[in-house]
Amino acid sequence: MRGAAPFIAAIALCMFFSVSLTVSGRPIYAEALSTASRAEEAVKWRSFMKPSKEELKKKLTPLQYNVTQEEATEPAYSNEYWDNHREGIYVDIVSGEPLFSSIDKFDSGTGWPSFSKTLEPANVVEKKDTRLFMERTEVRSRRGGSHLGHVFTDGPKPTGLRYCMNSASLRFIPKEDLGKEGYAEYLGLFRK
Repeated sequence: MRGAAPFIAAIALCMFFSVSLTVSGRPIYAEALSTASRAEEAVKWRSFMKPSKEELKKKLTPLQYNVTQEEATEPAYSNEYWDNHREGIYVDIVSGEPLFSSIDKFDSGTGWPSFSKTLEPANVVEKKDTRLFMERTEVRSRRGGSHLGHVFTDGPKPTGLRYCMNSASLRFIPKEDLGKEGYAEYLGLFRK
């Protein structure tokens, strides 16, 4: 019985703190669980399973579906990210896998968001594309299988690459939202 006293005291202390320590009227542990749940939800890309075509059509806009699933190309200069200059990362609109960073984004003069390299090379697949009577290299997301765009060898140094992407294939996460969106591991990219 004597050995149980410290254990019971510890439980009583935990109960006291869980009731008395609150944030906005909610116990701190509930706030921590809520934050953890949001982060866990956001990093589902690590174990992503591609939904059916029907589910994707419900989740995506018609343009996003056509670009990511049917290899369409959105119009130049009238897409969401071609002129985005905010700091952050770009993830696959379908799977959420991290693809590019604003640090590597540059103005290619093409009207599409262009990057000199990938953020996570393992999240990108390149394949030969001979449509349109020429040979190009298509870029797709590994887990989502989304058509992202093409990579060309006319980019800036040091890579010499131009990843010319469709905004409709991407979701931008501003640096200030990386932690709450489950991408805190990339915050270090933007620390000066």
